[in-house]
Amino acid sequence: MTRAQKGKKICLLLIFIGLMAVMCFFLNRVDKSELQDTEGRTFEKARVVEITDDNLSADGSRAGVQQVKVKIRTGEHKGEILDATSSSSYLYGADCTVGLRVIVIISESENLTTVSVYNYDRGIQLYVIIGIFLVTLGLIGGKKGWKSAIGLVFTFCCIIFVFLPLVYRGVSPIFAAAFVVALTTVVVMYLIDGFTVKSRCSMAGTILGVGISAFSAWLFGNFSHITGMNVDDVENLIYIGEMTNIRIGELMFAGILISALGAVMDVAMSVASSINEIHDKSPHLSRRELWQSGINVGKDMMGTMSNTLILAFAGGSINTFIYIYSYNYNYYQVLNMYSIGIEIIQGVSGTLGVILTVPLVSWITSRALTAGGTQTALPERKEG
Repeated sequence: MTRAQKGKKICLLLIFIGLMAVMCFFLNRVDKSELQDTEGRTFEKARVVEITDDNLSADGSRAGVQQVKVKIRTGEHKGEILDATSSSSYLYGADCTVGLRVIVIISESENLTTVSVYNYDRGIQLYVIIGIFLVTLGLIGGKKGWKSAIGLVFTFCCIIFVFLPLVYRGVSPIFAAAFVVALTTVVVMYLIDGFTVKSRCSMAGTILGVGISAFSAWLFGNFSHITGMNVDDVENLIYIGEMTNIRIGELMFAGILISALGAVMDVAMSVASSINEIHDKSPHLSRRELWQSGINVGKDMMGTMSNTLILAFAGGSINTFIYIYSYNYNYYQVLNMYSIGIEIIQGVSGTLGVILTVPLVSWITSRALTAGGTQTALPERKEG
């Protein structure tokens, strides 16, 4: 790559980053409806400095609440030592010991200030876990591994700073998810391989495959009388929908779009890369032979990726399965539960997207590599 080409690439990258920053800035300038009263309540970091009344029983279990003193580390009360309580709950509170870092809730009303331990302060641990994952990805994957890590961070940022604000502003969740899918697909594929033949074919195949998943989910939902309003906690979601512009009924289908993206993207790039490599080594092969090679490569991936999606959805509902099994539900009762129907539709729709991506990418890539009747491989950009 010449210096001019590198300069052009850097300029385009800076322009893209600037446009993304501007878009995220304006999208996130939104006044949120107040769904609960949080006036006078803040969450702050603190450190336990003393246990004034422990709730540890002789058998080692805890019951009731701990009375502790905590030193506030952030916020208006930073540096102050305040009395606090810590409940013995599976979701809230902590088993406090001197020196333990915790998150506390400070509630203030007139001259009364109450402090309770919300949970462990596990921010550092979570950042370390994420860091280990990204570094491992970079070290094992080399240059492309680091690019994949950047792409993963970009995808996460798109969901948080683009998808959620769009949905909150009243944009169709399906349209918002489709936009994020297209945007992240283009960026991630470009980071991994640049704008080469296989990356462009992978982009097209991924977008088509994810679209098939969403359409299948919508079709199956109508066929089985299941909508996005039949999900768990729909009452809470309806309340949110009444207080905001969020289209609650479309969230389930938007979730299928996003959840299928990773598996479809993996299959699309693998098939396109395989066909490109075959064509590079055997440029005399016809379009049909390249297409058939892509199908053969994709057949092995269909089974593993299908299992990946089905098991991912099943793993997310393992508590429901345990509940059903333990209470010995009737077969017809289980089969016709909304939660089971939704899981089946999500798993099957995502898997259909993966399966149909194989012939689509094979067709697109074989045509791109033999465009104009030539049998010469299109040039790939070499890694630096």
